[in-house]
Amino acid sequence: MSKRDYYEVLSVGRDASEREIKKAYKRLAMKYHPDRNPGDKEAEVNFKEAKEAYEILTDANKKAAYDQFGHAGVDPNRGGGQGGGGDFGDIFGDVFGDIFGGGRRGGGQRQAARGSDLRYNLELSLEEAVRGLTKELRIPTLASCDSCDGSGANKGSSATTCGTCHGQGQVQMRQGFFAVQQACPTCHGRGKIIKDPCKKCHGEGRVEKSKTLSVKIPAGVDTGDRVRLTGEGEAGEFGAPPGDLYVQVSVREHNIFVRDGNNLYCEVPISFSKAALGGEIEVPTLDGKVNLKIPAESQTGRMFRLRGKGVKSVRSHAVGDLLCKVVMETPVKLNEKQKELLREFEATLTGESKKHSPKAEGFFDGVKKFFHDLNS
Repeated sequence: MSKRDYYEVLSVGRDASEREIKKAYKRLAMKYHPDRNPGDKEAEVNFKEAKEAYEILTDANKKAAYDQFGHAGVDPNRGGGQGGGGDFGDIFGDVFGDIFGGGRRGGGQRQAARGSDLRYNLELSLEEAVRGLTKELRIPTLASCDSCDGSGANKGSSATTCGTCHGQGQVQMRQGFFAVQQACPTCHGRGKIIKDPCKKCHGEGRVEKSKTLSVKIPAGVDTGDRVRLTGEGEAGEFGAPPGDLYVQVSVREHNIFVRDGNNLYCEVPISFSKAALGGEIEVPTLDGKVNLKIPAESQTGRMFRLRGKGVKSVRSHAVGDLLCKVVMETPVKLNEKQKELLREFEATLTGESKKHSPKAEGFFDGVKKFFHDLNS
Protein backbone atom coordinates (compact mmCIF):
# COMPACT_ATOMS: atom_id res chain seq x y z
CA MET A 1 0.00 0.00 0.00
CA SER A 2 1.25 3.45 -0.90
CA LYS A 3 2.51 5.54 1.93
CA ARG A 4 1.73 8.92 0.42
CA ASP A 5 0.46 11.55 2.81
CA TYR A 6 -3.25 10.90 3.35
CA TYR A 7 -4.14 14.58 2.97
CA GLU A 8 -2.22 14.62 -0.32
CA VAL A 9 -4.06 11.49 -1.48
CA LEU A 10 -7.44 13.21 -1.00
CA SER A 11 -6.13 16.65 -2.08
CA VAL A 12 -7.41 18.37 1.08
CA GLY A 13 -5.73 20.58 3.64
CA ARG A 14 -4.76 19.37 7.10
CA ASP A 15 -7.55 21.52 8.58
CA ALA A 16 -10.20 20.02 6.28
CA SER A 17 -13.57 19.24 7.87
CA GLU A 18 -15.12 15.77 7.82
CA ARG A 19 -17.56 16.99 5.20
CA GLU A 20 -14.71 18.14 2.95
CA ILE A 21 -12.91 14.81 3.43
CA LYS A 22 -16.05 12.87 2.51
CA LYS A 23 -16.57 15.01 -0.57
CA ALA A 24 -12.99 14.43 -1.71
CA TYR A 25 -13.24 10.67 -1.13
CA LYS A 26 -16.55 10.45 -2.96
CA ARG A 27 -15.02 12.12 -6.01
CA LEU A 28 -12.04 9.71 -6.07
CA ALA A 29 -14.20 6.64 -5.34
CA MET A 30 -16.46 7.45 -8.27
CA LYS A 31 -13.43 7.88 -10.48
CA TYR A 32 -11.38 4.81 -9.47
CA HIS A 33 -13.92 2.22 -8.32
CA PRO A 34 -13.08 -1.23 -9.78
CA ASP A 35 -16.59 -1.66 -11.19
CA ARG A 36 -15.96 1.38 -13.36
CA ASN A 37 -12.41 0.37 -14.23
CA PRO A 38 -12.43 -3.44 -14.77
CA GLY A 39 -8.93 -4.86 -15.14
CA ASP A 40 -7.25 -1.50 -14.44
CA LYS A 41 -4.66 -2.26 -11.71
CA GLU A 42 -3.61 1.38 -11.34
CA ALA A 43 -7.22 2.46 -10.70
CA GLU A 44 -7.57 -0.33 -8.15
CA VAL A 45 -4.45 0.89 -6.30
CA ASN A 46 -5.71 4.47 -6.38
CA PHE A 47 -9.10 3.40 -5.04
CA LYS A 48 -7.57 1.45 -2.14
CA GLU A 49 -5.27 4.34 -1.35
CA ALA A 50 -8.17 6.82 -1.24
CA LYS A 51 -10.26 4.41 0.84
CA GLU A 52 -7.45 3.98 3.38
CA ALA A 53 -6.97 7.74 3.64
CA TYR A 54 -10.72 8.26 4.10
CA GLU A 55 -10.99 5.65 6.86
CA ILE A 56 -8.10 7.13 8.82
CA LEU A 57 -9.06 10.80 8.48
CA THR A 58 -12.72 10.29 9.40
CA ASP A 59 -11.89 8.41 12.60
CA ALA A 60 -11.14 10.98 15.30
CA ASN A 61 -8.69 8.76 17.22
CA LYS A 62 -6.83 7.51 14.16
CA LYS A 63 -6.69 11.00 12.68
CA ALA A 64 -5.16 12.36 15.90
CA ALA A 65 -2.56 9.57 15.92
CA TYR A 66 -1.76 10.14 12.24
CA ASP A 67 -1.46 13.93 12.68
CA GLN A 68 1.03 13.39 15.53
CA PHE A 69 3.05 10.38 14.38
CA GLY A 70 2.29 10.03 10.66
CA HIS A 71 1.88 6.51 9.20
CA ALA A 72 3.64 4.97 12.19
CA GLY A 73 0.76 6.12 14.41
CA VAL A 74 -1.76 4.01 12.49
CA ASP A 75 0.45 1.07 11.47
CA PRO A 76 -1.16 -2.16 12.83
CA ASN A 77 2.29 -3.75 13.08
CA ARG A 78 3.18 -1.07 15.66
CA GLY A 79 0.00 -1.46 17.70
CA GLY A 80 -1.88 1.24 15.79
CA GLY A 81 -5.36 1.03 14.31
CA GLN A 82 -4.76 0.68 10.55
CA GLY A 83 -7.98 1.35 8.74
CA GLY A 84 -7.38 -0.34 5.39
CA GLY A 85 -9.86 -3.18 5.96
CA GLY A 86 -13.63 -3.19 6.19
CA ASP A 87 -16.47 -3.87 3.81
CA PHE A 88 -16.72 -1.56 0.84
CA GLY A 89 -20.48 -1.56 0.91
CA ASP A 90 -20.53 -0.25 4.48
CA ILE A 91 -18.10 2.59 3.94
CA PHE A 92 -19.66 3.60 0.64
CA GLY A 93 -23.06 3.60 2.29
CA ASP A 94 -21.64 5.94 4.94
CA VAL A 95 -20.57 8.44 2.29
CA PHE A 96 -23.62 8.21 0.01
CA GLY A 97 -26.29 7.43 2.58
CA ASP A 98 -27.46 11.02 2.81
CA ILE A 99 -28.09 11.04 -0.95
CA PHE A 100 -30.08 7.82 -1.26
CA GLY A 101 -31.82 7.86 2.12
CA GLY A 102 -29.55 5.36 3.87
CA GLY A 103 -27.82 5.74 7.17
CA ARG A 104 -24.58 5.05 8.95
CA ARG A 105 -23.52 1.63 10.08
CA GLY A 106 -25.33 0.63 13.22
CA GLY A 107 -28.50 2.49 12.14
CA GLY A 108 -31.61 0.59 13.22
CA GLN A 109 -35.30 1.24 13.19
CA ARG A 110 -36.59 4.78 13.40
CA GLN A 111 -37.32 5.85 16.94
CA ALA A 112 -40.76 7.23 17.72
CA ALA A 113 -40.55 11.00 17.34
CA ARG A 114 -40.80 13.35 20.29
CA GLY A 115 -43.87 15.55 20.15
CA SER A 116 -43.67 18.91 18.41
CA ASP A 117 -43.20 22.10 20.40
CA LEU A 118 -46.13 24.52 20.29
CA ARG A 119 -46.20 28.31 20.33
CA TYR A 120 -49.03 30.44 21.71
CA ASN A 121 -48.99 34.20 21.01
CA LEU A 122 -50.24 36.11 24.05
CA GLU A 123 -50.99 39.83 23.79
CA LEU A 124 -50.91 41.84 27.03
CA SER A 125 -51.60 45.42 28.04
CA LEU A 126 -48.70 47.39 29.48
CA GLU A 127 -50.28 47.23 32.94
CA GLU A 128 -50.59 43.41 32.73
CA ALA A 129 -47.00 43.03 31.55
CA VAL A 130 -45.65 45.27 34.31
CA ARG A 131 -47.62 43.71 37.17
CA GLY A 132 -47.78 40.09 35.97
CA LEU A 133 -50.86 37.87 36.04
CA THR A 134 -52.20 34.36 35.66
CA LYS A 135 -53.90 33.59 32.33
CA GLU A 136 -56.19 30.74 31.34
CA LEU A 137 -55.19 29.57 27.84
CA ARG A 138 -57.08 27.14 25.63
CA ILE A 139 -54.56 25.22 23.51
CA PRO A 140 -55.45 23.03 20.50
CA THR A 141 -52.97 20.13 20.33
CA LEU A 142 -52.36 16.46 19.62
CA ALA A 143 -52.79 14.42 22.79
CA SER A 144 -52.02 10.78 23.51
CA CYS A 145 -55.02 8.60 22.66
CA ASP A 146 -56.64 7.48 25.93
CA SER A 147 -58.31 4.52 24.23
CA CYS A 148 -55.06 2.77 23.26
CA ASP A 149 -52.70 4.62 25.66
CA GLY A 150 -50.83 6.02 22.68
CA SER A 151 -49.85 2.64 21.19
CA GLY A 152 -52.06 2.96 18.10
CA ALA A 153 -53.22 -0.66 18.48
CA ASN A 154 -56.77 -1.66 19.38
CA LYS A 155 -57.36 -2.90 22.91
CA GLY A 156 -56.38 -6.54 23.25
CA SER A 157 -53.90 -6.36 20.37
CA SER A 158 -50.40 -5.04 19.86
CA ALA A 159 -48.03 -4.10 17.08
CA THR A 160 -46.24 -6.97 15.31
CA THR A 161 -42.76 -7.17 13.86
CA CYS A 162 -42.58 -6.03 10.24
CA GLY A 163 -42.10 -8.98 7.90
CA THR A 164 -40.29 -6.90 5.28
CA CYS A 165 -37.43 -5.57 7.40
CA HIS A 166 -37.77 -8.08 10.26
CA GLY A 167 -38.01 -5.30 12.80
CA GLN A 168 -34.90 -3.42 11.63
CA GLY A 169 -36.81 -0.48 10.21
CA GLN A 170 -34.49 -0.39 7.18
CA VAL A 171 -33.96 -2.40 4.03
CA GLN A 172 -30.82 -2.61 1.90
CA MET A 173 -30.94 -1.94 -1.81
CA ARG A 174 -28.20 -2.17 -4.40
CA GLN A 175 -27.90 0.34 -7.19
CA GLY A 176 -24.96 -0.72 -9.37
CA PHE A 177 -21.99 -0.78 -7.07
CA PHE A 178 -23.83 1.18 -4.35
CA ALA A 179 -25.10 -0.55 -1.22
CA VAL A 180 -27.85 1.73 0.06
CA GLN A 181 -30.03 1.49 3.15
CA GLN A 182 -33.50 3.00 3.07
CA ALA A 183 -36.41 3.25 5.48
CA CYS A 184 -38.61 0.20 5.14
CA PRO A 185 -41.52 1.05 2.79
CA THR A 186 -43.87 -1.26 4.69
CA CYS A 187 -43.46 0.01 8.26
CA HIS A 188 -41.92 3.42 7.35
CA GLY A 189 -38.88 2.80 9.54
CA ARG A 190 -40.74 1.82 12.72
CA GLY A 191 -39.94 -1.90 12.56
CA LYS A 192 -43.48 -2.75 13.64
CA ILE A 193 -46.89 -2.93 11.97
CA ILE A 194 -50.27 -2.31 13.56
CA LYS A 195 -52.66 -4.84 12.02
CA ASP A 196 -55.62 -3.98 14.26
CA PRO A 197 -55.53 -0.18 14.64
CA CYS A 198 -57.33 1.70 17.39
CA LYS A 199 -60.78 2.84 16.28
CA LYS A 200 -60.46 6.21 17.97
CA CYS A 201 -57.06 7.36 16.66
CA HIS A 202 -56.95 5.11 13.57
CA GLY A 203 -53.56 3.71 14.56
CA GLU A 204 -51.87 7.09 14.99
CA GLY A 205 -51.66 6.90 18.78
CA ARG A 206 -52.68 10.57 19.02
CA VAL A 207 -55.93 12.52 18.71
CA GLU A 208 -56.75 16.20 18.24
CA LYS A 209 -57.75 17.77 21.50
CA SER A 210 -57.98 21.15 23.21
CA LYS A 211 -56.79 21.67 26.75
CA THR A 212 -56.99 24.57 29.15
CA LEU A 213 -53.85 25.61 30.97
CA SER A 214 -53.31 28.11 33.76
CA VAL A 215 -50.16 30.05 32.90
CA LYS A 216 -48.40 32.39 35.32
CA ILE A 217 -46.87 35.39 33.54
CA PRO A 218 -44.17 37.00 35.73
CA ALA A 219 -44.14 40.73 36.39
CA GLY A 220 -41.94 42.79 34.09
CA VAL A 221 -42.21 40.77 30.87
CA ASP A 222 -41.85 42.63 27.58
CA THR A 223 -42.44 41.99 23.91
CA GLY A 224 -40.28 39.08 22.75
CA ASP A 225 -40.14 37.33 26.13
CA ARG A 226 -41.55 33.81 26.31
CA VAL A 227 -42.63 31.41 29.02
CA ARG A 228 -41.80 27.73 28.55
CA LEU A 229 -44.15 25.03 29.80
CA THR A 230 -42.26 21.74 29.70
CA GLY A 231 -44.23 18.77 28.39
CA GLU A 232 -47.31 20.80 27.41
CA GLY A 233 -46.72 20.56 23.65
CA GLU A 234 -47.95 17.84 21.32
CA ALA A 235 -47.86 14.23 22.48
CA GLY A 236 -45.03 12.15 20.98
CA GLU A 237 -45.53 9.28 18.55
CA PHE A 238 -46.50 5.95 20.11
CA GLY A 239 -45.67 6.93 23.66
CA ALA A 240 -42.62 9.11 22.93
CA PRO A 241 -42.13 12.18 25.19
CA PRO A 242 -44.30 15.24 24.48
CA GLY A 243 -42.97 18.54 23.22
CA ASP A 244 -43.03 21.86 25.09
CA LEU A 245 -45.35 24.85 24.91
CA TYR A 246 -43.86 28.32 24.46
CA VAL A 247 -46.06 31.29 25.37
CA GLN A 248 -44.75 34.20 23.30
CA VAL A 249 -45.49 37.62 24.81
CA SER A 250 -46.28 40.82 22.91
CA VAL A 251 -47.29 44.07 24.65
CA ARG A 252 -49.81 46.45 23.09
CA GLU A 253 -48.95 50.12 22.58
CA HIS A 254 -50.07 52.37 25.43
CA ASN A 255 -51.85 55.67 24.88
CA ILE A 256 -49.73 57.47 27.50
CA PHE A 257 -46.49 55.61 28.14
CA VAL A 258 -43.70 54.33 25.90
CA ARG A 259 -41.54 51.57 27.35
CA ASP A 260 -37.80 51.26 26.76
CA GLY A 261 -36.37 48.38 28.75
CA ASN A 262 -37.22 49.11 32.39
CA ASN A 263 -37.86 52.82 31.83
CA LEU A 264 -41.12 54.52 30.88
CA TYR A 265 -41.50 57.77 28.92
CA CYS A 266 -44.41 60.16 28.65
CA GLU A 267 -45.10 63.70 27.44
CA VAL A 268 -46.92 66.10 29.77
CA PRO A 269 -48.45 69.34 28.38
CA ILE A 270 -48.03 72.49 30.48
CA SER A 271 -49.35 76.00 30.02
CA PHE A 272 -47.28 79.01 28.99
CA SER A 273 -47.77 80.64 32.40
CA LYS A 274 -46.83 77.45 34.29
CA ALA A 275 -43.64 77.12 32.25
CA ALA A 276 -42.73 80.77 32.87
CA LEU A 277 -43.71 81.07 36.53
CA GLY A 278 -43.21 77.49 37.70
CA GLY A 279 -45.47 75.47 39.97
CA GLU A 280 -46.70 71.93 40.46
CA ILE A 281 -48.47 69.67 37.99
CA GLU A 282 -49.95 66.20 38.26
CA VAL A 283 -48.31 63.50 36.16
CA PRO A 284 -49.55 59.91 35.66
CA THR A 285 -47.65 56.82 36.73
CA LEU A 286 -48.66 53.16 36.63
CA ASP A 287 -49.33 53.42 40.38
CA GLY A 288 -51.45 56.57 40.22
CA LYS A 289 -50.87 60.32 39.99
CA VAL A 290 -47.91 62.12 41.56
CA ASN A 291 -47.06 65.84 41.84
CA LEU A 292 -44.13 67.13 39.82
CA LYS A 293 -42.52 70.50 40.65
CA ILE A 294 -41.84 72.60 37.56
CA PRO A 295 -39.11 75.25 38.05
CA ALA A 296 -39.76 78.76 36.75
CA GLU A 297 -38.56 79.51 33.21
CA SER A 298 -38.69 75.83 32.15
CA GLN A 299 -38.40 75.38 28.39
CA THR A 300 -40.51 73.03 26.33
CA GLY A 301 -38.90 69.61 25.92
CA ARG A 302 -37.26 69.63 29.35
CA MET A 303 -37.03 66.12 30.80
CA PHE A 304 -37.82 65.25 34.42
CA ARG A 305 -36.88 61.90 35.96
CA LEU A 306 -39.06 60.19 38.58
CA ARG A 307 -36.88 57.47 40.04
CA GLY A 308 -38.38 54.07 40.75
CA LYS A 309 -41.59 54.81 38.85
CA GLY A 310 -40.73 52.60 35.88
CA VAL A 311 -40.84 48.82 35.48
CA LYS A 312 -39.33 46.17 37.73
CA SER A 313 -37.06 43.90 35.70
CA VAL A 314 -38.29 40.35 35.16
CA ARG A 315 -34.69 39.10 35.52
CA SER A 316 -33.57 41.12 38.56
CA HIS A 317 -34.84 43.38 41.33
CA ALA A 318 -33.85 46.56 39.46
CA VAL A 319 -36.64 49.08 38.91
CA GLY A 320 -36.55 51.60 36.08
CA ASP A 321 -37.55 55.28 36.08
CA LEU A 322 -40.34 57.38 34.60
CA LEU A 323 -39.06 60.14 32.32
CA CYS A 324 -41.51 62.99 31.77
CA LYS A 325 -40.98 65.48 28.99
CA VAL A 326 -42.89 68.75 29.46
CA VAL A 327 -44.31 70.26 26.29
CA MET A 328 -45.55 73.85 26.44
CA GLU A 329 -48.99 74.17 24.92
CA THR A 330 -49.97 77.35 23.09
CA PRO A 331 -53.38 78.59 24.30
CA VAL A 332 -56.19 78.42 21.72
CA LYS A 333 -59.68 79.95 21.30
CA LEU A 334 -58.76 83.13 23.16
CA ASN A 335 -61.42 85.83 23.73
CA GLU A 336 -60.75 89.49 22.99
CA LYS A 337 -59.78 90.34 26.56
CA GLN A 338 -57.24 87.53 26.68
CA LYS A 339 -55.78 88.60 23.34
CA GLU A 340 -55.50 92.19 24.52
CA LEU A 341 -53.71 91.13 27.66
CA LEU A 342 -51.20 89.18 25.58
CA ARG A 343 -50.62 92.21 23.34
CA GLU A 344 -49.99 94.37 26.41
CA PHE A 345 -47.62 91.72 27.75
CA GLU A 346 -45.80 91.57 24.40
CA ALA A 347 -45.39 95.32 24.44
CA THR A 348 -43.66 95.20 27.81
CA LEU A 349 -40.98 92.99 26.25
CA THR A 350 -40.11 95.44 23.49
CA GLY A 351 -36.40 96.22 23.49
CA GLU A 352 -35.67 93.53 26.05
CA SER A 353 -35.80 90.41 23.82
CA LYS A 354 -32.21 89.47 24.67
CA LYS A 355 -33.14 89.41 28.33
CA HIS A 356 -36.41 87.51 28.09
CA SER A 357 -35.83 85.30 25.00
CA PRO A 358 -32.08 84.60 24.78
CA LYS A 359 -32.51 81.55 22.56
CA ALA A 360 -34.65 83.39 20.02
CA GLU A 361 -32.36 86.40 20.00
CA GLY A 362 -29.29 84.19 19.53
CA PHE A 363 -31.02 82.32 16.71
CA PHE A 364 -31.90 85.45 14.75
CA ASP A 365 -28.44 86.91 15.28
CA GLY A 366 -27.09 83.71 13.75
CA VAL A 367 -29.48 84.05 10.80
CA LYS A 368 -28.33 87.63 10.15
CA LYS A 369 -24.67 86.54 10.20
CA PHE A 370 -25.44 83.68 7.85
CA PHE A 371 -26.96 85.95 5.20
CA HIS A 372 -24.22 88.54 5.67
CA ASP A 373 -21.51 85.94 5.07
CA LEU A 374 -23.49 84.57 2.13
CA ASN A 375 -23.64 87.94 0.37
CA SER A 376 -20.11 89.13 1.19
